[in-house]
Formats: sequence, structure tokens, C-alpha cells
Amino acid sequence: MISTVVKRDGRIVGFNEEKIMAAVRKAMLHTEQGEDITLIRRITDYVSCRGHEQMTVEQIQDMVEVELMKSSRKEVAKKYIAYRDQRSIARKAKTRDMFLEIIETKSNDITRENANMNTDTPAGMMMKFASETTKPFVDDYLLTPEVREAVKLNYLHIHDKDYYPTKSLTCVQHPLDKILENGFIAGHGESRPAKRIETASMLGCISLETAQNEMHGGQAIPAFDFYLAPFVKKSFQEEIRMLEQVTGENYSHLCNTQPEDYATKDLSGLQGDARILQHAINRTVGRVYQSMEAFIHNMNTIHSRGGNQVVFSSINYGTDTSAEGRCVIRELLNSTYKGVGGGVTAIFPIQIWKKKRGVNYLPEDPNFDLYQLACKVSARRFFPNFLNLDASFNQNEEWKSDDPRRFEHEVATMGCRTRVFENRFGKKTSIGRGNLSFSTINLVRLALECRNVENQKERIAFFYSKLNSLLELTAKQLHQRFEFQKTAAPKQFPLLMSVLWKGCEAIQSEDSIEKVINQGTLGVGFIGLAEALVALTGKHHGESDASQRIGLEIITYMRDKVNEFSEKYQHNYSVLATPAEGLAGRFTRRDRKDFGVVPGITDREYYTNSNHVPVYYKCSALHKAKVEAPYHDLTRGGHIFYVEIDGDATHNPQAIMSVVDMMDKLDIGYASVNHNRNRCLDCGYENASSELNECPKCGSHHIDKLQRITGYLVGTTDRWNKAKLAELKDRIVHE
Repeated sequence: MISTVVKRDGRIVGFNEEKIMAAVRKAMLHTEQGEDITLIRRITDYVSCRGHEQMTVEQIQDMVEVELMKSSRKEVAKKYIAYRDQRSIARKAKTRDMFLEIIETKSNDITRENANMNTDTPAGMMMKFASETTKPFVDDYLLTPEVREAVKLNYLHIHDKDYYPTKSLTCVQHPLDKILENGFIAGHGESRPAKRIETASMLGCISLETAQNEMHGGQAIPAFDFYLAPFVKKSFQEEIRMLEQVTGENYSHLCNTQPEDYATKDLSGLQGDARILQHAINRTVGRVYQSMEAFIHNMNTIHSRGGNQVVFSSINYGTDTSAEGRCVIRELLNSTYKGVGGGVTAIFPIQIWKKKRGVNYLPEDPNFDLYQLACKVSARRFFPNFLNLDASFNQNEEWKSDDPRRFEHEVATMGCRTRVFENRFGKKTSIGRGNLSFSTINLVRLALECRNVENQKERIAFFYSKLNSLLELTAKQLHQRFEFQKTAAPKQFPLLMSVLWKGCEAIQSEDSIEKVINQGTLGVGFIGLAEALVALTGKHHGESDASQRIGLEIITYMRDKVNEFSEKYQHNYSVLATPAEGLAGRFTRRDRKDFGVVPGITDREYYTNSNHVPVYYKCSALHKAKVEAPYHDLTRGGHIFYVEIDGDATHNPQAIMSVVDMMDKLDIGYASVNHNRNRCLDCGYENASSELNECPKCGSHHIDKLQRITGYLVGTTDRWNKAKLAELKDRIVHE
């Protein structure tokens, strides 16, 4: 007798004879004689009793066919066989159609899921083939029925689900000094310690690129200036020794000279040691500039992830006040300002200026001049973004201005927004740590299911009951993914588990990585707070103080629950203001299908990212900042505040400084400024027009339209999905 059935996807379920009866009945209803209950019952009983204890769906259907052919109803057997064939074709057709869209390089939500991935290339196609066929495996084998149902019903999204079976982690902040000082071995590759600035720059690229192939998220360097500064000094000393070879003189007494600053000057009028020193400084500055130029060029051309995507890289800098650190910062900014190649704005690395009072924010601060340069560069090239180390939640009591390793106590971020700092299992730092995985809750759907409750107080209480259940499920799902990730062997992540991740040096080849990766974070994300508030109160938080109070209460509730989960599961849980790209439209499409077009909620192609004021809501930059600022303390898994400015920002660095001033005043953690930047790919002409389809200089239609999508840049909007294009069209300028 049959007791269990092996389904086509491999799942084992209990036998249900009603499915046999329904299939035979359907076949009979398509014949002239119609239904025969007695025959249906006889065939079902025979198959149920004569079958093996466990059978596949195909084996059961074969038995049904045989019994139908033995009966007097041969025409039913033919219909049953035809129906089986149709179902088989339909199952294959869905995969076939998806594959054809990838093969034919169609622009849709599958091929444009990630705007920085070129799915038109062979490697990109292979990536999408693998991605789309892996996700069903995860659903069937790695998710619990409850989680699978939550995803299916549009309550929850599991990020990087296609990477789930690999056990990989999301992102990490590289302790680059360990690599520069000691070199590393990863797989068949071996790199020796760096001795000069050029090598240090290249090793930084190699570290980011190698780790990218071991992880499914971004790579960041938390203190780029501090890490590279020693190699400016070494390169300077090398230049002194080279001058000894040229002149035949002994300048060993100059090798330990400490320049006040590495600034190029004309050698005219200089004599003796002064001339030698300045010549060595000039040469060193030139080498640092070329190294920074090479670093930026490499990060925009070195591909990872099977060769279809450049490394999703970020670098944090700005607080090294040494002459060597300042040289790294200055030449990095100068190279960024000039652009890649013929003057193209670099997409990567995402650059983050770490703003700190007493270091680089006020006119009397030692790096204030570099801050001014950073604002000038950001006004033209979008980067750097700005990270506020003075925000109340970004400070570390162990930070000391005279500590040469103070960068260890400075928060650093992934450029898109991911933040890791607090740690239940070690020191408060960003270095050698990252996010393990994250999942996002659809706040809008929960609110839509409550909107028919007339009393607002009861409506919101109903919303909280739903939110609570979904938070519990999300935390459990993230814990289950962690339990799967921790079963990885250290050898699966050669660089990550030998050099990069905090505490990895203590593990042996057969050890568990559990204690090491538990230094990372699990992120509970959310999307659509604005639309959820419209469903609950009639207005979003940008247009109503009452809605703002409820919005803050909702995210505070999430923060408090996440803290409880940290205790319950013994992990570093945090709330993430999700940077949704493809998800912004996917959630909306399904909710519109289920609830219809609801004004202010499902009437656009996208939901508003995380806690942002809707992009279409006209308000001042200051108003937007005041509304969004309080959420940054609540979303310690990552957040970003941005402002849209009009006109050519190239000549308006003060606009950038005004945003940083708002960050300082309103306790904002991380911010960027959006503006238009177009470039003719044929002649290099640039302007800031919002609509430029033809170059006014040469008439070319090859226009590079640079825009920020979710914290990072995209060189062309051709790779944006429909939802993000709709959002871009709706963006208004903040005065």
C-alpha cells in the first residue's frame, strides 16, 4: 500500500488518493460518456493497495494509465495520457520561456534584477541560468514550509536566495593591513607583502576581487588612508635611494625625514638637501597619484562572479591626518575628479568620506582642506558619500585622537548602506566583520490587510499582531540560514577564513566556523514604510506628524524585537533599511494583483525604499532630513539619507557641504547627494541636463546617463528594471 509520494522536485509527501480520483474524473469529463464513479473508485483502490510503500508521481500515473487501458474506457486513457503530456509541456514551458528571455537578451525584471550585472554577456547569461534554476531548489529543500509560504504570499523576501546553497556570507570589511604586511595565500595564488605604494594599491584590488568570488555581497576597505599611508613613506625612501644611484651621493640621512606634507613644488631655486627632498616628494606624489588612478581603473575593469560583474567595492577614508595618509586621500580625490580613461566617472569603488569633528569637518581641523576637496569631487563625480562618525550611534568610547590605530574604533560602511559596528561577541568595530545574510519584510502588505478595520487604534493593533508574527518567522529563518552557513568548511572560503574574517586565525582546516561568523550580523530589513502608513493612517510620514509618530513607533518596535532575537538566538541581529532594487517592483506587482490599484499605495510601479519619504513628495531637503534622521539610530544594520539637487553640481560644492551640515545637526548617520551627469561617449562633452538625448557639441546619440540607484552608481539606465525607472522618473528636486 502506498504511504508516501516522491514529488517531481524531490520532496516527500503523504499519499493522497483524492488526487488520483480528481485526475481520472477530469479525463472522463472530456469524453462523451462522462463520469463513472464506480470505475474511478476501483482504479484508485487498486493503485493505492497494489503500489509500493513509497512511489514517485510518475510511477503512480503509469499505474493509472495501465488500469485505464485494461478497462472498457480506452478513450479515457487517451485523454489521461494527453493531459499528462500537456502538464509536462507546461512545466517545461515556464523554464523554457525564462531561458529564452535570457538568451534573447530581453530587457525585463529577470535580466535587469541587478543594474550592475551585464546579463547580455555569455558569463552574465550563465549567471542568470544558474540563479533562476537554483532558487526552486532552495524553496524545496532549504526553506521550511512556513517560510516558503511567507515568500510565496509576498510577505517576505530572502535576499541572495540563489547563493543560499553555497553557504556564502554577504559582505566583509577587509583588514587590509594584514594582507599588505604579510601577503596571503588563497587557492593556487600567493601574494607577497607590499613594499611600495604601487604594490599596496594592487594588493587592495586583489583582496577585494578574491573575496568577491567567495561571497555574494559587497567588499569594503574600512580605513583606506591608514592602510596605504606606510607605503607612501616607503616609496619616498625608495626615491631617496634612487637619487643616490643617480648622483653617487649618500642621502641616507634624509631617509627618515618627515615631510610636513607631500605637496609638489617647483625645484627652481632649491639647492642641496632641500632640492633632493623636494624632488623625492614630487616623485612620490606622482607615484601615489598613479597608484590611486590604477586602483580606480582596476576596480572598474576587474571582473568577478564568473566574469560578468565588476567587484562591488567600497573604500572608507578621511581621518588619517599624517602627511602620508593625507597624500593618499588627496591623490585619490584628484584621480577621482579627473575620471577614468578619457574622463569617465568611475562607478566603483563607492567612496565614503568619514566625517569627524576635530579631524576633518571644521576650518581649524587638520584635514579640513581635504574635506573641501572631497565636496568638490562629490559635486562632479557623485562620490565620496559621507559617513558621520559624530552621530550619537556611530561613536566609540575607545576612540582617541592620538591613537595611531584609532581607525579600529571608527565605524565603516558598505557604500550601498550596510553597517556593522556593535558586537555581542567581541569589540565594537567594523573591521573583519560583515553581514551574514538578510531578509526583507513587506510592511505594505501587512498594512493593506488591516485597512478595512474602521477604528484606527484597532487597525494599528491588528497590524502589530501581524508584524509580530512575521518578525518571529523572519528571525527564525535567518537563524536557520546561519545554522546552514556554519556547516561550511574553512577551505570553502580560502581568503575569508584565513585572513579577512575576525578571529579566523584561530580555526584549523576541520574546525567549525560558527564562532567566527557569529561575529557578523543578521539583518531584518523592511520596505514601504511610507505606503504602509498611508494604508494605516491615510498619510505618509513626510506629510503628517501623526503618521511620523506611528512610523517611528513601528520601526522602534522592530528594533526592540530584533534585540530580543539577539538574546534568544545568540546572534547579532539588526534592523536594515533595505536598499531594494528589483524587490521594489516585485512586492508591488503582487500586492496590486491581490488588492487592486489603491491610491497612494499600489498605484505606482514601486514601493518606497525602507523609511524614505516618497521620491515624488515635494518638500525641502531640510524637511526630508528631519523626517528621515530619527530612523538612522533605529536601523543600525544600515541606512542612507539622500538629497536630489538641480543644475550642474560641479560648480556648487557648497550644496554638498550643506548636506553634511544637516547630517551633523540632525544626527544623520550616512548620506549622499544625487544630481544629473551626462557624458557624450564620442567627444566627452558633459552637462547636467535632465533630458539629454543628443550631444550639442558633436550630435552623437551615445550618451552616458549617470544615476544613483540604491546607494551606488549605474553608468547607464538601460540596465534598470521598470520599477526603478519609474522611481527615477518620479524623483523631485529638494530645494
